Amino acid sequence: MEFIDLRSDTVTMPTPEMREAMYKAEVGDDVYGEDPTINRLEEMAKDLLGKEAAMFVTSGTQGNQVCVMTHTRPGEEIILEEKCHIITYEVGGIGYLAGVQAKLIKGERGAMNPEDIEAAIREEDIHQPRTSLICVENTHNRAGGTVIPMDVLRRTHEVARMHGIPVHMDGARIFNAATYLKVPVREIAKYADSVMFCLSKGLCAPVGSIVAGSREFIVRARKFRKMMGGGLRQAGFLAAAGIVALEKMTTRLQEDHDNARLLAEGLNSIPGISIDMETVQTNIVICDISGLNLTGDAFSRKLFEKGIRVNGGKSPIVRFVTHHGIEKEDVEKTIDAIKTIAKR
Repeated sequence: MEFIDLRSDTVTMPTPEMREAMYKAEVGDDVYGEDPTINRLEEMAKDLLGKEAAMFVTSGTQGNQVCVMTHTRPGEEIILEEKCHIITYEVGGIGYLAGVQAKLIKGERGAMNPEDIEAAIREEDIHQPRTSLICVENTHNRAGGTVIPMDVLRRTHEVARMHGIPVHMDGARIFNAATYLKVPVREIAKYADSVMFCLSKGLCAPVGSIVAGSREFIVRARKFRKMMGGGLRQAGFLAAAGIVALEKMTTRLQEDHDNARLLAEGLNSIPGISIDMETVQTNIVICDISGLNLTGDAFSRKLFEKGIRVNGGKSPIVRFVTHHGIEKEDVEKTIDAIKTIAKR
């Protein structure tokens, strides 16, 4: 059976153009800095983000962890939104790898209030850890793919500068944020000292993410990447797909957003399902199916039988993600399938 896969935009497949580029890629040893395709990808990425330098990493998680390790020292504290990816889905890496502890702040649709951030910054006290980093996630996965408003980013940056603390942006889907805000991606990235974004989600590359920042930051970050086993050799095969992703795939994300909106409107009209439509800003739809008296697991099993894949769970909260390869017809079929489940 051919499935409509709405589990995540990580299930995207490389395009034929990417596969061709990978086959023809000119490669070298990247640890020696001799892979021309990696070098070209990193140049493209840093220019797009308006940063001095960039570095290819194997995954978004590796990129986030390398950035935390580069910005901090063991025994310090970092500020994060309470449901962000770094604290929820990265296996406790900030504690195990960087040796830092987390100060968690409740956000509004994933965005921390700059006043709450400032209140959480530690005073200079022998009993307290030093606050050494502020992390933001844009778009915010668990909040429903929501975008941090530009004025909130700006004020967060101002607070950080006032206290001499760097800002790291987990921008796994930063191009989705830029599409929603209708601004160049560098306008978002300018409010962070380091930025990570994924090539392997909505941009369809098979592997890889980018970390960008100052030249000095990236020099230090390369050592931590090497420590974590990220010193790849002929990695230009992967970078070639990333180049196509930046050239061709960043401009088509509005299609995914439109399909997410269509899906959300259809689901929200079904009795027993509720969605906060204000959160449907990009390509993620979070819905509450508690009115169907089903857990996420039971719901996902019923959809699987109808050729549709979503991730389940013990709670009645279910996430749908639109992406390249999901067409309007797929969305309509999904809505119809869920209507039949809701009638039982």
